[in-house]
Amino acid sequence: MSQRIKRAFLDTEDGQILYRIGGEGEPILLLHMTPRSSDEFRELMPILAAKKLVIAMDLMGLGDSDKPPRVYSVADYAKTAIALLDELGIKKASIFGSLTGGYIAGEVAAAYPERVEKLILCNVVGFSQEERDKVFKSYSQGYQIKEDGSYLMERWLARVSYVGTGKLNHRCVLDDLKAFNSPVYPGIAVANYCLSAKERFRLIKCPTLILSGEKALEPLEKIGLAKAENQSWLQEVIPHSQSVELEGGTLWMVNQMPKEVLKVVVNFWEK
Repeated sequence: MSQRIKRAFLDTEDGQILYRIGGEGEPILLLHMTPRSSDEFRELMPILAAKKLVIAMDLMGLGDSDKPPRVYSVADYAKTAIALLDELGIKKASIFGSLTGGYIAGEVAAAYPERVEKLILCNVVGFSQEERDKVFKSYSQGYQIKEDGSYLMERWLARVSYVGTGKLNHRCVLDDLKAFNSPVYPGIAVANYCLSAKERFRLIKCPTLILSGEKALEPLEKIGLAKAENQSWLQEVIPHSQSVELEGGTLWMVNQMPKEVLKVVVNFWEK
């Protein structure tokens, strides 16, 4: 049975963070990719909340959270995750991170090992130096409003081949628009962190699931932002991890295949 999900705000010294919360039991924190928001987990949260206390936050600079007053690091984003757990009185939680959120989740597990029960890294793509530089440049420039409104159609067409022309694309575009006219802060944070992630992730000791979509690399390969040969790094630096590739899964599989994602996550928990 689906559970009702509520929204609230966490006040921090750098601004407000929106989070969604529902269910009860063992806690799990969900961290989204860029440039999405906690809306990435809209389908997953109600069914997950039937089993767990589930929390999802909008990373600062995206969604309905405030933009940070400076360029945040992945370590800064990890601190905000811990601040939210502290606010909710949660001593230890599992964390599910999707791409950007996966880098942040991994840093939480590395920097605050006593706070993480289990870790799920979803579609956490590895980047070369050249790819990292492209990511940094793109997110530093951010999205710009154009007087003729053509930017609206550009964002609609950006991922239409993968998410279609329906409601999910509309939701993705709404998230895009909230990030306009400023740097895309979480994307910059990952660009500044990704090359050192191997060293940091070697510190992860908790049970870890590496979850990937069979087709998740396609849109990134198409624009020269990732290569298949660079995607074994997580298994190398977290040798105790388990790996699952979801057949037909894309970068947006948490929205598109929530029941399949849930099944994999529950199987991981119950082992």
